[in-house]
Amino acid sequence: MIFDNRPCDLGEGALWHPVRNQLFWFDITGQRMLSVEKGAARQWRFPEMVSAAGWVDRDLLLIAGERDLFLFDVETEEVETLVELEPDLRGNRPNDGRADPMGGFWIGTMGKKAEPGAGAIYRYYQGELRKLYAGITIPNAICFAPDGRSAHFTDTVTGRVMRVGLDAAGWPVGEPEVFLDLSLQGLNPDGAVMDAAGLLWLAQWGAARVAAYAPDGSLVRHVDFDAPHTSCPAFGGPGLTTLYCTSALEGMDAAARAAHPHAGMTFAAEGVATGQAEHRVFP
Repeated sequence: MIFDNRPCDLGEGALWHPVRNQLFWFDITGQRMLSVEKGAARQWRFPEMVSAAGWVDRDLLLIAGERDLFLFDVETEEVETLVELEPDLRGNRPNDGRADPMGGFWIGTMGKKAEPGAGAIYRYYQGELRKLYAGITIPNAICFAPDGRSAHFTDTVTGRVMRVGLDAAGWPVGEPEVFLDLSLQGLNPDGAVMDAAGLLWLAQWGAARVAAYAPDGSLVRHVDFDAPHTSCPAFGGPGLTTLYCTSALEGMDAAARAAHPHAGMTFAAEGVATGQAEHRVFP
């Protein structure tokens, strides 16, 4: 079903806030964050592209913007910079990001025109921003296993989702290994989230669906949505059993948009699986 009918040019960064019991998401190129609170639509505009967030407390979010990672109070709209993000690369913007089980925050960057290898994946933890992986074109699928021992991510253009082990502090250990190779199927991995049972739920850009994969990489099931460019899933709602998914209009011409009038909207599928509560960021 349609959860919110405001079309996003590039919907991303779906986040269920476990204290507010509220979904937040972003329209990256629209420079805005959206939500629904007590049945009413809310929206926050920003002077730059914003893409992903983690929750710090009831009202405070850590948000990834073009220039920095910053704290944002959703009630007062006060802003506090935590750390600059690629200050020497003004042609870049943030993309996919998510809080990890240890209170850190992973964020991917990319060129605004998806220039090959222009981006990277970083982790912010205890006041330090450290580059984890360089040469990334379109970072996506950042998510974490329920036991906190591994992370997943992708460079969408490769068609491969990677998995890497994490140490007790949440830093990667060893080299990432291929978890899924979807390149031969022509599938484009986008945002992802892991449920409480350890299934990875992966939005697939251009395929109008979110697909669930077991720890061995086998396809378990998929949930279809009425928009070609599904972009980022999140579990929320009562009992964390609703699968939300953002979508995008980007890359669709007039004919495609006419054929898919719900493209760019945000969707919900109830009773799909039980998710993990989104981890809190400790900035």
